[in-house]
Amino acid sequence: MADRFVYHCTLRWSDLDAYGHVNNARFLTLYEEARVAMMFAGGRAWGVDSFSDGVVIRRHEVDYLRPVDYALGRATAEAAPSVRIELWVEEIRASRFTVAYELYDGDVLASTARSVLVPFDLTAKRPRRITDDERTFLLSYALSSGAA
Repeated sequence: MADRFVYHCTLRWSDLDAYGHVNNARFLTLYEEARVAMMFAGGRAWGVDSFSDGVVIRRHEVDYLRPVDYALGRATAEAAPSVRIELWVEEIRASRFTVAYELYDGDVLASTARSVLVPFDLTAKRPRRITDDERTFLLSYALSSGAA
């Protein structure tokens, strides 16, 4: 069984809506930060740089389970409040893959999401197939047998 990628994302004042909660659209930004860290920094650590050459989103699906607020009580002089995002690869196909996420506010699950991503050749302006190296990297975060 593979490991989940865990990312701690600092909240910003600009993430808040008029009610003092993280705006629903900003959840996608938080998920994006975690996904980019996994694919670009994590991929580069594995020797896979090709994701930074082009990956586009085909679809997002987000479930909001509870509001997330800035929670100044959890802030310190050195660090603003943060959320923990755990992500993994749910499915890998020839030319697309699905990343699943869980966003935790403290120890409480606040949101779940999925993104379908397509490797993209920015020069040719068309989708491309997943390389063997990319597949190997993605499989390291695949928690289910449906990922292969």
